[in-house]
Amino acid sequence: MRTAAILWFDEIDMRQVPTVGGKNASLGEMTQNLRAAGIEVPFGFATTAAAYREFLQHNGIADEIAGTIAAYRAGSIPLSVAGKKIRAMLLAGKFPEHTAGEIRAAYAKLSGTAPCSVAVRSSATAEDLPDASFAGQQETFLNITGSEEVITGCIRCYASLFTDRAIVYRESKGFDHMKVYLSAGVQKMVRSDLASAGVMFTIDTETGFPGTLTINAAWGLGESVVQGIVDPDEYRIFKPSVPTAFNPVLAKRAGANETKLVYGRGAELTETVPTTRAERESFVLNDFEIHKLARWALAIEKHYGKPMDIEWAKDGVTGELFIVQARPETVQARRDANVMERFKLKEQGTLLASGLSIGEKIAAGQACVILDAKDIAKFRPGSVLVARNTDPDWVPVMKKASGIVTDHGGRTSHAAIVSRELGIPAVIGCGNATQAIRDGQEITLSCTEGNAGKVYNGALAFEVHTERVDQLPPTRTKIMVNLANPDGAAAWWRLPTDGVGLARMEFIITDRVKIHPLAAVYANTVTDEGEQAAIRRLTHRYPSAREYFIEELCAGIAQIAAAQHPKPVILRMSDFKTNEYANLIGGKYFEHAEENPMIGFRGASRYYSDNYHAGFALECEAVKRVRNEKGLTNVHVMIPFVRTVSEADWVIEELADNGLVRGANGLKFYMMAEIPANAILAESFATRFDGFSIGSNDLTQLTLGIDRDSEMLSYLFDERNEAVKELIRQIIHKAHLHGTTVGICGRAPSDYPEFCEFLIREGIDSISVDPEKFIATRKQAAAIESGAEPVAADPVHADVHALRAQNTVKSGHGDVLAQRTT
Repeated sequence: MRTAAILWFDEIDMRQVPTVGGKNASLGEMTQNLRAAGIEVPFGFATTAAAYREFLQHNGIADEIAGTIAAYRAGSIPLSVAGKKIRAMLLAGKFPEHTAGEIRAAYAKLSGTAPCSVAVRSSATAEDLPDASFAGQQETFLNITGSEEVITGCIRCYASLFTDRAIVYRESKGFDHMKVYLSAGVQKMVRSDLASAGVMFTIDTETGFPGTLTINAAWGLGESVVQGIVDPDEYRIFKPSVPTAFNPVLAKRAGANETKLVYGRGAELTETVPTTRAERESFVLNDFEIHKLARWALAIEKHYGKPMDIEWAKDGVTGELFIVQARPETVQARRDANVMERFKLKEQGTLLASGLSIGEKIAAGQACVILDAKDIAKFRPGSVLVARNTDPDWVPVMKKASGIVTDHGGRTSHAAIVSRELGIPAVIGCGNATQAIRDGQEITLSCTEGNAGKVYNGALAFEVHTERVDQLPPTRTKIMVNLANPDGAAAWWRLPTDGVGLARMEFIITDRVKIHPLAAVYANTVTDEGEQAAIRRLTHRYPSAREYFIEELCAGIAQIAAAQHPKPVILRMSDFKTNEYANLIGGKYFEHAEENPMIGFRGASRYYSDNYHAGFALECEAVKRVRNEKGLTNVHVMIPFVRTVSEADWVIEELADNGLVRGANGLKFYMMAEIPANAILAESFATRFDGFSIGSNDLTQLTLGIDRDSEMLSYLFDERNEAVKELIRQIIHKAHLHGTTVGICGRAPSDYPEFCEFLIREGIDSISVDPEKFIATRKQAAAIESGAEPVAADPVHADVHALRAQNTVKSGHGDVLAQRTT
């Protein structure tokens, strides 16, 4: 009995991978099992592996294909000749009439009363397996109408099994070319050309953080996202909040979305056209659609029991959403979560271009700028590929690259996906990389600086450290981390931290929001045309500049909080100095010049002042939304630079007026202990706050009377000075009398082991350090707590004399001061 040439999706599940390949088996699996979850999959059918084998036999080409592959392996003919010859054989072939008849009948049944438009997708039987998933090895043909066109599309899918890239891929994976078969999936087209489409990942594709999922969205057909020819929107979702009443959207980033792929007019089945102004100025998806896709993504992940890579589409006629493909994520899911490999630049360079960072690595080498796929033979192995964008035809040279840079694309573009699988860093969507970088120029790619990937001039030195975090010793003292970059926060999820001891709000405002808080409240006060234009450019997708400020600040805080959830995140409210506030967009209209901003109008004194409290209200509203709307109640508030006890009361009252009440829903208040008065009156402050965080830089500055930024006096600036240590000792002991915890968030404990020892011996509750210092500090703390030999203390810098000499020479009075010191 002859095996059926086609199977309908509702007849298929994952057990049929050998019959219809991973892609079509997954479509059938979802069709059969996920409708109850409300997930819609466009219906269709798949040709079988048996139909492919029969096609080869009917046309008598199997032996000739095998012979051509053998000749390529033997080096008798080049890859390009072998691939072209095999594809020609397949394209010249015909289906047996009974197979063609089954396809015609199935298409007619799928169409109903009038011929429908379908996508014809390739699904190889060795595709989308845990160790064998590669972006776009075979072709997909969109907007196919008519039974004969569908048959031709199926044969074109067969031919795509032997593209050059597919041959190279199977060679690298060790697959027998003659035992990999092709199934063509014929699926009703979703009219996303009139709406939107994109990709979802249920795991952070750069860090492997399992707590978030990412949705990319672009106008038009989804192939533009996969191919990387557009810069799509990106929405980050906090997975634990998806099934709750909380808003799970952590952050939205609007893409450029300057073009879209739509149905073609004439011979071309699809074409790329400009987006409208309205499309460019709005988010592709609304919150309802984002939430719906997120729920579907989690249902799919739960059903498959693993992180997933999912394609979706929205029909512009009906407004309905559909899932058009789902496959296992195959890069981060296979990484050992207990192994951290950290790359770090050892020097700085001139920035040439920036885009999205892919890969959390650094690479250096010569740039090889290639503008067209027909020129890929010019690629120099080991160099950095610089291109407008890539598609599967570029894979053979991408495998030989040390890094990849593109003008266009997002996190789910072809270049991004392939670079992850290859384990090489990439900077995607730079916009101008092919113009800014010369062919042959030495460059360095850094994907270790958060969301933004950087391309620097020159081959910069860098280092790599690898460590197993599951083998770190435990400590009684809590070891926390300092974070400021929301986009880079997830990179540290593998560290076994006790939370975030210092999240710096001002960094989020500077890097993400960019507008002065009062310029967001009183936008009409800003009269400079350039700054007005900058505010419009940043805020045009929001109801107002005020709402933009709150939402962007909320998003930045939420991303940090989600990366550490449910561990505590202590958020320091803004601690700009007046000169720093003035540098924000619109800032010059609201700040006055100060002789010494370091001890001027900063921290607590601003929050209740008529000169700023309207800006502080925006900060408080952002915190409220993080806690109350997004459910991230692990965020707590810290107040910097509290000069007096009365000032503490005024700020606490201001917080309450803005809806932040100590103890409400577990909210804790912390205070920076960084002024000598904080130590002297620590018991009074302790009754008002749940904890102190020692700011050792400011405390040293104000104790020793040294501007901490002074180069002339840097040799005297030392947190280990006995006067500073005595104040710290007082803070710890007095706070503990009232049950108030004490931490420290400066660099001193990680820079000076003996200072770390002092803190632990005095009973400090937590030490918060920069993430790259966490492992060393944890080991140091464990050694101290275990009673290991104490580290020899040195109250001054070991190189104090060299520093003093250096500074006296800079002053121009080196001879005189040298005499005084000898």
